[in-house]
Amino acid sequence: SRWEEEKKEDGVKWMQLEHRGPYFVPPYEPLPEDVQFYYDGKPLKLSLATEEIATFYAKMLDHEYTTKEIFQNNFFHDWRKEMTSEEQEIIKDLGKCDFGEIHKYFVDKNEARKVLPKEEKQKLKEEADKIQEEYGYCILDGHREKIGNFKTEPPGLFRGRGEHPKMGMLKKRIMPEDVIINCSKDSKIPEPPEGHKWKEVRFDNTVTWLASWTENIQNTLKYIMLNPSSKLKGEKDWQKYEVARRLKDVVHTIRAQYRKDWKSKEIKKRQRAVALYFIDKLALRAGNEKEEGETADTVGCCSLRVEHIQLHPQLDGQEHVVEFDFLGKDSIRYYNKVSVEKPVFKNLQLFMKNKDPTDDLFDHLNTTFLNKHLQHLMDGLTAKVFRTYNASITLQEQLKALTNPEDNIAGKLLSYNRANRAVAILCNHQRSIPKTFARSMQVLQEKIDAKKKQVEEAQEEVKKAEDEFKDTKDAKAELNVEKKKKLLKRLEEQLAKMNIQATDKEENKQIALGTSKLNYLDPRITVAWCKKFGIPIERIYNKTQREKFAWAIDMAGEDFEF
Repeated sequence: SRWEEEKKEDGVKWMQLEHRGPYFVPPYEPLPEDVQFYYDGKPLKLSLATEEIATFYAKMLDHEYTTKEIFQNNFFHDWRKEMTSEEQEIIKDLGKCDFGEIHKYFVDKNEARKVLPKEEKQKLKEEADKIQEEYGYCILDGHREKIGNFKTEPPGLFRGRGEHPKMGMLKKRIMPEDVIINCSKDSKIPEPPEGHKWKEVRFDNTVTWLASWTENIQNTLKYIMLNPSSKLKGEKDWQKYEVARRLKDVVHTIRAQYRKDWKSKEIKKRQRAVALYFIDKLALRAGNEKEEGETADTVGCCSLRVEHIQLHPQLDGQEHVVEFDFLGKDSIRYYNKVSVEKPVFKNLQLFMKNKDPTDDLFDHLNTTFLNKHLQHLMDGLTAKVFRTYNASITLQEQLKALTNPEDNIAGKLLSYNRANRAVAILCNHQRSIPKTFARSMQVLQEKIDAKKKQVEEAQEEVKKAEDEFKDTKDAKAELNVEKKKKLLKRLEEQLAKMNIQATDKEENKQIALGTSKLNYLDPRITVAWCKKFGIPIERIYNKTQREKFAWAIDMAGEDFEF
């Protein structure tokens, strides 16, 4: 198997890498003459750059984002910077801008695309396939491997997750001059688009990216990487879970050590021990120091401030309760009330003594100090390994507890989703309720009501048939009873399946199951569970996910234990 091919020396990821470079987004196409922008009720012809940015906002008019003040302010600020001086003189108030016609133009264009004749759709598909064929593959050590995201991101307005302070800012178009290419010296170096040149060409075989650039909103590096199904990515994934599995052998020692450190004479050690307890028990992120100029006030475990927690000696019938409330990664709120062990509670009281709300809770601790300690406890150990370990072990334990071998496939899948949900809640993976949720729930409820009616009618029919058989005692009537009972059983099963679906939908509305499924859960646990209970793997992983986890599907038998 290709997972078992000979290993390279440490740090070297490949010997040969050849590719075409990124596929750049096509240039902006101006709006037709009859589609106009209005300012203060009057049509206003915009310059090309200004018009393009106006279309970004217009396309999002029916989205909740454009109702948010921070989104509007950021957009208007960035848009004005790109205007000509004449336009800046006129356009001074977003409230007087009317994007309605532009919005309608794009809605109509989308609708038209949906109803294209089959031949037209086929033509578009062929064009996309041609681009995929040309840019979507590379040669890596003699293997033709699929590239993950070979297109640069189109320009647009930044959305961010949660209440991100930079939402609405302008994401600029990526040019070849922004891009660093990485390939092997002896390969055919990719040509930049005509009239352009690359920022730099590198030959670095200790990294696995093919091209990179810095995006302008958060100043973070973006990479073109191999597809998750590629050998390199699969190996990396596999190693990640193997490190988490190693933690299983030492986690008891680590827990005993941090419990001991709660009583340490050194405040630094005590703080480290309490932080580690939170990272272990609550799967909190460590909270790395943020880049300069990062405006979002997001924190992790090490950067918690006094104002982020409240201590309750007693609350809701529990003792020693810590109430957390802060913004975590991507400005997603973390809110949780947890009963902790008494020494942890006592230590927190000590750490908060004589401090202002804005002071650091762990003022003697930073992530570097914590990670050094973790590395010392186990080679390769970081806070993220704890998240991976606790997520995977939770899934495995929940599946054992929740799966009933007697259930049908729908029942078992509900148990799987409930186990996955326990992990998503542990990791605080939330999503906003989908726009279509209420409507799709209503449709499902209508179907359930109709099915209930059918079941009631079928029950009447069974009763009638049984009465008839009592009177006549003939074989034909007996057969009729069997037939009616069979139908009733089938309808009851269908109703049960629909009820399961409704429960699942309701329980999942604000939980994002995908993040943990793709990044924190050892796929071998799922593969083993599917094999053990005869569940088709495609009921849990879609085609892309099955490609990403090909290594796990290949390796795990039904008795795999994390």
